[in-house]
Amino acid sequence: MACNFFLRESFGGAKAISGTRRPNAALHSWKANIMGKTAPAARPANPRFSSGPCAKIPNFSLDMLADAPLGRSHRAAVGKAKLAEAIDLTRDVLGVPADYRIGIVPASDTGAVEMALWSLLGARKVEMLAWESFGEGWVTDVVKQLKLDAVVRKADYGKIVDFAEVDFDNDVVFTWNGTTSGVRVPNGDAIPADRAGLTICDATSAAFAMELPFDKLDVVTFSWQKVLGGEGAHGVLILSPRAVERLESHTPAWPLPKIFRMTKGGKLIEGIFKGETINTPSMLCVEDYLVALKWAQSLGGRKALVARAEANAKAVRGFIAGKDWIADLAEDPATASTTSVCLKFTDPRIRDGAAFAKAVAKRLEKEGVALDAGAYRDAPPGLRIWCGSTVETADVAALMPWIEHAFEAEIEAQAEVA
Repeated sequence: MACNFFLRESFGGAKAISGTRRPNAALHSWKANIMGKTAPAARPANPRFSSGPCAKIPNFSLDMLADAPLGRSHRAAVGKAKLAEAIDLTRDVLGVPADYRIGIVPASDTGAVEMALWSLLGARKVEMLAWESFGEGWVTDVVKQLKLDAVVRKADYGKIVDFAEVDFDNDVVFTWNGTTSGVRVPNGDAIPADRAGLTICDATSAAFAMELPFDKLDVVTFSWQKVLGGEGAHGVLILSPRAVERLESHTPAWPLPKIFRMTKGGKLIEGIFKGETINTPSMLCVEDYLVALKWAQSLGGRKALVARAEANAKAVRGFIAGKDWIADLAEDPATASTTSVCLKFTDPRIRDGAAFAKAVAKRLEKEGVALDAGAYRDAPPGLRIWCGSTVETADVAALMPWIEHAFEAEIEAQAEVA
């Protein structure tokens, strides 16, 4: 009870950040009608459509975190037990093979990816695949920081590279889902089972919402702030036996910071993958992750989570189908994301695409129907609607008429100042 009291007092009460509470009601009355047009009657119960950190699980309350061992060492028995449970539940929900290692690491997905790049690369030629801003970031790290002579294959926003051109006898680094470009790898069919190189996959906005073929992936990284709506700062690193073999047989040509070191004396530090984290984790965040994992299990596990995301994305794409003023940024339906659905405005009356898209996103936020729904800063102008597994399909469906309403209002506002 003391822990529960602390959470209520420190964070302003359990209801204050409930995943289903809308922003201050005063914002909803900023205009009864926009530009004289009647506003849609229905509103999303939860307007949080951010692509990270993402919406909490439905009906979330801080009361759910009352069992967090606050003020205790993560190295105490209770802390180790919580971390080990998080690893075990991750394996169960994701369907990770028994011989793959799972570790909780610092610095979110970025930390997990960097640990893999700095520790594993250099033994073979490298191919970098990029079709959005985060993939571009990994290219920068490998080419400019590690200074490896890598083959770089790029695709424009809304497309992915042709995997048939990739030589998987090289180490290959790629994102499974382009969080900022709205496209994903449809499956692992193009990755050969008998590859000589390692496949290093940033799956941060795919894990738990898309099926990941672990037999085709040697390194998988993600942060639980995405599909499961967990709190930020922690990453998860999953290693295949082939990746472990590389770690134990390859010494990088560059010095490794302590925070990246996964071996000692040429052997894997197994404790990292049993809950003995490299640095101090937040046990409050770990508890939050456990709550989300158990919620996922209660639904039926991974398949249920995948189905929720697919239903959400279908609600968006069903609404925009046939409309001449908005379109999917993803050009091929086979590679269209089911989590970070990116939209672009296509009406020829729009004079300044970036300003127009920002104005629409601002209108949606002022109405309290969609928060953080603007396109990523480096992406083409438009909207980005998070459709991950913690989002309710009814909320997505309720949002779509508001997007059209805000679009029409902005078109009229633009005409007034012409």
